[in-house]
Amino acid sequence: MNEKKLDKAIFAGGCFWCMVEPFDTLPGIEKVVSGYTGGHVANPTYEQVCTGETGHTEAVEITFDPEVMPYEKLLNYYWQVTDPTDAMGQFQDRGSQYQPVIYYNSAVQKAAAEKSKQELADSGKFDQPIVTRIEEAKPFYPAEEYHQDFYKKDPLRYAMEEAGGRSKFIKEHWDK
Repeated sequence: MNEKKLDKAIFAGGCFWCMVEPFDTLPGIEKVVSGYTGGHVANPTYEQVCTGETGHTEAVEITFDPEVMPYEKLLNYYWQVTDPTDAMGQFQDRGSQYQPVIYYNSAVQKAAAEKSKQELADSGKFDQPIVTRIEEAKPFYPAEEYHQDFYKKDPLRYAMEEAGGRSKFIKEHWDK
C-alpha cells in the first residue's frame, strides 16, 4: 500500500481565523493550523504578536497531499482570499502581524510562488502593484488552542470578522 507523501505550505494573509476555512474545505488538505511565523521571538503568545513587536505574522500552516492538491493550486486559492495590493494588513486587520506573505519551504515552492505572483501581476486584475512578499519559511509556532478551527468554534464571531471587507473584496475581484 502506498503511503501518502504530504507537504506543507505556510501563508499569511490577515487574521489567521479567516485563512483557515478557505483551505480547510479543499480536497487533499489534511490539516490547517493557525499560528505565528517570521519573527524573532521563540514561542510567541497571541498577546505578544498583537503588539507588532515580535516580527511575526499571523499565518496558517497547511498540510496537504500534493497528488490531490498541488502547491500551485494552493497558491491560486491564496491569491483569491487575500488582498495582494495591501502591504500593511488585510481588510479591517491592520498592522505588521497581518501582512500578506507566502513562506516557502523549498526551492520548488519559491519558484512556484514567484511565478504565480508574476502571473497575477501580469494579469491586470489589480490597478495597484502586487506587494505580497515571498520569504523563506522560518519556525512556525501553533497559536493557542482557542484560535484553532475558529470558524467552527464561534461561527457568529467568525462571520463578523469575515464581514470586515474580505468577502466583498473577493466578490469584486474574483467572482467575475
